[in-house]
Amino acid sequence: MSAPSAVTIVSLFAALLSMVSYVPQAWAIVRSGRTEGLSLKMYVLTVVGFVAWLAYGVLARQWPIIIQNVICLCLSMFILVMILLPARRTAEVAETLRPGRKEEP
Repeated sequence: MSAPSAVTIVSLFAALLSMVSYVPQAWAIVRSGRTEGLSLKMYVLTVVGFVAWLAYGVLARQWPIIIQNVICLCLSMFILVMILLPARRTAEVAETLRPGRKEEP
């Protein structure tokens, strides 16, 4: 088995950074329960872009592209849904997802 090429290493690193780049924003929403200041148009375009890349990956039967874009689509879709929810509902969902919250009996 040969060592991975520089192209493979760079592409995996780029894919990892792309996937992880949405985590801080999603986590900030969960922590704060707020989405003020986030661009609805930007996240709509981002979600549509990931859907297009996912379609490309499926049509090309490229599993690395499919997997990366499913993960990115899920994270960006979460952020988009939280932006679209009314502020009260966004706070409720964030509270439900926040680790360490106390369960009500």
